Parts: sequence; structure tokens; C-alpha cells
Amino acid sequence: MAERTKARGRSAWTRGRVLAGAAALTAALTLFHGAVPNAVGGLGSLLESFLPWLGLVVVVLLVLALVRRSAVALVALLLPVAAWTYLFGALLLPAPEPGAADLVVVQHNVSDENADPSGTARALAGTGADLIALQELVPRDLAVYERTLAPEYPYRTVQGTVGLWSKRPLTGARPLDIKPRGITDEWNRGLRTSVRTPHGELAVYVAHLPSVRVRASGLASSWRDESAGLLGDAVAAERLPRVVLLGDLNGTVHDRALDPLTTRLNVAERGVALSFPAAFPLARIDQVMARSATVGHIRTLPATGSDHLPVVARIRMD
Repeated sequence: MAERTKARGRSAWTRGRVLAGAAALTAALTLFHGAVPNAVGGLGSLLESFLPWLGLVVVVLLVLALVRRSAVALVALLLPVAAWTYLFGALLLPAPEPGAADLVVVQHNVSDENADPSGTARALAGTGADLIALQELVPRDLAVYERTLAPEYPYRTVQGTVGLWSKRPLTGARPLDIKPRGITDEWNRGLRTSVRTPHGELAVYVAHLPSVRVRASGLASSWRDESAGLLGDAVAAERLPRVVLLGDLNGTVHDRALDPLTTRLNVAERGVALSFPAAFPLARIDQVMARSATVGHIRTLPATGSDHLPVVARIRMD
């Protein structure tokens, strides 16, 4: 009997080595995603776009390890669990208490195919946010947004297909050139303005970076990447110390293509807020970032007529 027990103990630690290896690989991809090269099909950026979903791989490996009764695989799973918790665990913690100096902002790509712009505008106005940034504003719908938001947001600026509505006065509004060289058509998807708040002047940038495409050859993102670099240069040159960026950046905060922004701006400390696609959100590509201020919490709002979910964030003015 003792020999049989000993044999079973040995087998539990020897079987499941492939699962253990998969667990170690998952941990390595989570922590060292930056080492995955982008040269072949943008593989690194593709992985970083869906990085939180590696947690599902851990769940699958856990089920397989239990089925196999593999002790070595179960122990190895501690590695990706620790790695995932290190990167994303803080996002799941409770939001900090609101402060008197907090600024509430909404970011939403309203979609140029939105069948209910009036309902979308009413939903956004109902948040009571201080600032509302919109992308994909088309001429046929612009008057609807202006009319619906005006009672609560008397200050606005619209540049091309992006706009900002504010409860506070705006000054110095202008278009922002983030157009990639390969786009020859008329294209204006960025703006910069100043907002006068009770706690000082704030530079606000609203942007809509070019879309990316997942093809058989990999991730096509060169225009998005170039536009992110131009936007990063503009933020770096901003003279006002406090900056808030609101935009559909068509990338997650872990995507290296957004390094020109994430190395200069703070991202959300709490909240996951997957925003796209609205029917089954897989990634947060709608972002709120700040400099000399803290994005304390970010969350999604209920679906509108857009293929994106709106996101609302609370910014602590440091």
C-alpha cells in the first residue's frame, strides 16, 4: 500500500509538464510582452492589445491541470497568476473617494453611423461630467449634439470630426495636426484647447487616431503609430503644466505604439472599462490620460447608438 501511495505521489509531480511549461510561457508573455517583436505582422502590439485576456489562459490551464491531477502544473500556475495580478490587480481595487478638486470627464466615439444621436447626447449630458469629448462627429448630426448639450454645456469647440463640450470657459481652441503622411484626403481628428477651472488652467487635447486592421499578414497599424507619435510630440511641447488627453486612440495603454503618450501621461489607476466593440467589449481603446493630475478611476457607461461604449473618468487635480 505504501509503495502504491508513493507511486501516485511521484506521478502527480511528473505528469503535466507540458501544462507547467505553458503556464511559465503565459507568465513570461504577461510580464515581458515588450520582448515580443513587432517586425513580423505587428505581433507585439497585437498581443498587447489583448493582454488582460491572458487571464483566461490561466483559467483553461487550471481546468486542465485539475483534470490531469498534475501537482507540478498547479504549482506552475502560480507564476501567471502572480504576473497577471502584478499588472492588472490594482485596477480591480475600489475607486478612491471623490475629492473636492476632482474633474469628471467623459470620452466617447459616437460613431458616424449612430442612428440615435439625440439619445446619445442626452445620455452623456445626464452624467453631469465637467467635460465631454466626442469623436466621429459628422455634419448631419452635429446640430443635434450642439442643441442637446448646450443647456448644460454652454462652452464648446469642434474641429473637424472631434469636439469638446465644457461647463467651464474654453480659450485658445485650435485644430491639432496629427495627420499621417499617407493620408491625402481632408482629415482633421485632433484639437487642443484650454479650460479655466477653479483650480487653474488646464490644457485639454481631444484626438481620434487612425484605425488598425487585423489581417492574415498581422496587425496593420502604421498610420495609427505615426499619428500617436505626432500627438505625443504635441503633448511634450505643451507649456501648461496640467494636461488631459481624451480620445479614441485605437490602442490599449499596454500597446507599445502608444508609448509616445503613456511615457508622458498618467493612465487610470483603477477600473478596467473595456470599451470596444460595444456588443462584446474586448479592449479599452477609448482613453483618458493626464499630466500633473491623476486619473483615479475609469469606468464604462451603458451602450448608446455607437459601436463604442462611453467611458467616464475622475481626474484628481494634484
